[in-house]
Amino acid sequence: MRTLLALVALLAVPALHAEPARYRIDPEHFSIAFLIEHVGYARIMGQFTQASGEFVYDEQNQKLQSGTVEVRAASIATHHAKRDEHLRNADFLNAATYPLIRFVATRFDARSDASGVLRGDLTMLDRTHPVELEIKLNKAAPYPFGHRKHTLGFSATATIERSRWGMDYGVAEKMVGDEVELLFEFEAIRE
Repeated sequence: MRTLLALVALLAVPALHAEPARYRIDPEHFSIAFLIEHVGYARIMGQFTQASGEFVYDEQNQKLQSGTVEVRAASIATHHAKRDEHLRNADFLNAATYPLIRFVATRFDARSDASGVLRGDLTMLDRTHPVELEIKLNKAAPYPFGHRKHTLGFSATATIERSRWGMDYGVAEKMVGDEVELLFEFEAIRE
């Protein structure tokens, strides 16, 4: 009987001690959108169409070890060609000089309802400032088709003041808002 109990206890140990795993954000299922006020009439909606990222996460214990996301500044799209070119120039993103927008995760404070606050440093226009994202784990399961690997699905939001990164075109004149609401939807595949 003791041998049987010892064997059961030994087999249970790996299940109790989860290991962090590396996840790659699936570029085919990664959406980054933003909303910004335009002359007080309405908010313009846009998106970034090229981004990549990865992170190391212990799903069972909701512990994040590291994480990085890189966004191609020139991939900004608002479905208006002339405005998109303006957003890429030195008044806004200066994509020719600073092609990457980079977020490096520093801490994740989990809640019991599969949500939490993801803290990190956002570098844009060669300036770095802390940012907090409200993040929610929507689903964690093997993918039902295609690659069939274990996949996490997330939604996240954050609000930043673009002037903190030196992007203040139109702020004083109230032509373009300072606050930018960011929305993220993505799937991450365990490697």
